[in-house]
Amino acid sequence: MRGVPRTAMWSCALGLGSSLLITPLQAREPEASPVWRDDATSRLEALALLQTLNAELLSHPSATLTLERWCGEHHLAPEAKIVAERVKGEDKPLPPDAREQLQIGADEPVRYRRVQLACGEHVLSEADNWYVPSRLTDAMNHELDSSDTPFGKVVQALHFRRQTLSAELLWSPLPAGWENGASLPPATHDALAMPHHVLQHRAVLFDQANRPFSLVVESYTSQVLAFIPAGQHRP
Repeated sequence: MRGVPRTAMWSCALGLGSSLLITPLQAREPEASPVWRDDATSRLEALALLQTLNAELLSHPSATLTLERWCGEHHLAPEAKIVAERVKGEDKPLPPDAREQLQIGADEPVRYRRVQLACGEHVLSEADNWYVPSRLTDAMNHELDSSDTPFGKVVQALHFRRQTLSAELLWSPLPAGWENGASLPPATHDALAMPHHVLQHRAVLFDQANRPFSLVVESYTSQVLAFIPAGQHRP
């Protein structure tokens, strides 16, 4: 898979706004891939849409509001409302470089949270969040341990900033060099195959003292394309 150039130092608020409803649940089963025709026009439209969504996520202060607008513009649900669903009972180890990014030693405790951002029946994003409890207040840690309050709301008093480490296209519908005349995949009568995750952002949150306290990895799913593309409306 080819990635778009890694984009650093763009700010974008944590996609867990304080107005979101958080519902604890087991992770939803991945939905079936959107049904797009496997032809050159559909592949080009899919690539353009993914690049557009990536740019909008990087250039707006709230990932949640960006997804909400995306949901409304593409009619993914009867009501364009993003719901954050906390997934309990899962844990993930820290990524290999996370302790360096969080500027902590090998023995520093780190805790983990996971949420899914959904619009209607479609999970558009899955976010993994590792945070350093020693850099939060006792009250914040207690609330994170005992409630389903969104992480961004709990740590709001830190007046944190977000540093984007990377924005990576995990799937390209077109082959490398297509813009220079490389051969495109032949059109078929099948649906265009898409992976579950198509776009990923990594970011670190810093407090006012410029101490990193959270690493977030947001993985956007192929459900962001769960609508009939414009090319399929053509006669």
